[in-house]
Amino acid sequence: MDLPLQITWRDIPPSPAVEADIREKASKLELFYDHVISCRVVVEAPHAHHHKGKLYRLHIEIRVPGREIHVNRDPAQHHAHEDIYVAIRDAFDAARRQLQEHARLERGAVKQHDPHHVARVVRRFPAQRYGFLLTQDNREIYFHENALVNVAFDMLDEGTEVVFVEEEGREGPQAKQISVRSNDTR
Repeated sequence: MDLPLQITWRDIPPSPAVEADIREKASKLELFYDHVISCRVVVEAPHAHHHKGKLYRLHIEIRVPGREIHVNRDPAQHHAHEDIYVAIRDAFDAARRQLQEHARLERGAVKQHDPHHVARVVRRFPAQRYGFLLTQDNREIYFHENALVNVAFDMLDEGTEVVFVEEEGREGPQAKQISVRSNDTR
C-alpha cells in the first residue's frame, strides 16, 4: 500500500484488538490486487434503537490506479453484524470480491456468458452515489457507483452512453460492469 491504512472510529471507542483485525485484513488486500494506493476504513456503531445488541457498520474506501472502490456494509441488512468481527469479515470479503473483479476486468478477462447491453445515463443521484440507465428497449436499470469500471461516478453525465451487464438484484434488474462506450466522446 502506497499510503498508510487509515482507521476512523465513529460512536465507538477505539479497540486495539479490532484495529489489529482490520490491519491484518487490509494487509491481505494486495494479494488480490497488486497495487493498492490507499485504504480507509470507518468503523461505526450508529445510534439506533435496536431490541438486540448494537449493529456495526463498516465503510471501506480503497484507491487503486484509475478507480476508487467503496464498500458499505449496512447492519440493517445483516443482523450478524452485532459481532464487530463478523461485520469486519463481511466488509473485507466484499472488498476482496471487488478488487478481484477489477483485476479481472483490467486483464481483459471478460466472461463470455455475460452479454453487454448499451444504454444511456438518464438520472443520477450524486449524494447517494446511484442512478438509472435507459436501455435501448426503454427499460430503466438501476446502477450504483460500485458497478463502474474505469470511470468515476462524477464523470458520468446524463446522456452518456455506456455498456453494461444486467443482473437480477434484490429490487429488480440492475447494471454491473458499467463502462463508457468507446465511441462516446464525453
